[in-house]
Amino acid sequence: MRVAAAIALTCALASTTVAEDAVRKPMMISEAKLPAGFPGPGPVGEVITKTYPAHRLARVRSGGRGSDGSFMKLFRHIERNKIAMTAPVEMEMAVGDEGAVAADTTSMAFLYGSAETGTPGPDQADPDVVVEDVPELTVVSLGVRGSYKEERFADFTGRLEAWLAEHPEWVSAGPPRTLAYNSPFVPGILKYAEVQIPIVAAPKRPAAGP
Repeated sequence: MRVAAAIALTCALASTTVAEDAVRKPMMISEAKLPAGFPGPGPVGEVITKTYPAHRLARVRSGGRGSDGSFMKLFRHIERNKIAMTAPVEMEMAVGDEGAVAADTTSMAFLYGSAETGTPGPDQADPDVVVEDVPELTVVSLGVRGSYKEERFADFTGRLEAWLAEHPEWVSAGPPRTLAYNSPFVPGILKYAEVQIPIVAAPKRPAAGP
């Protein structure tokens, strides 16, 4: 699906970095609570850094473009375990051999509201669903608006890669991901998401010799 005019305008904005405590809240339709301790969604069209606390999630690793029923596997997992739905839903993107981001989703995850809920490991009722503990995570993030089309999210990673090139104090620490905050009931033009790349501080170079 082509990007709507409002998204094209967003993409035209220059990338800027702002402190987490100065982040402007985007206009969005909130349908579920954030996991405990999670930072709020970032502004549309601005590149920022965000830090997420250690948390727990249920993940399904897929082999394709989301047509393998990952969402329903996860939904049935939280339903039978009486776990409240949270937002956002996390989707990891595929990265090719030469580092190019592909328009494919390699996994989908539902975030638990609390890291104390449930137990890590495969779901006994469906081993495709695996509950994982994720340590504290820092990302570079871009808020976007529009339809949840995988090709769009892959295109937005270029903004984040450009930011990393301008900030050598940070390096990529994992595959890109999308955090999708809205359900299919929200019209495409109003949907909000964040495209992110996990990052860590770059190793310090040894001091030059005499």
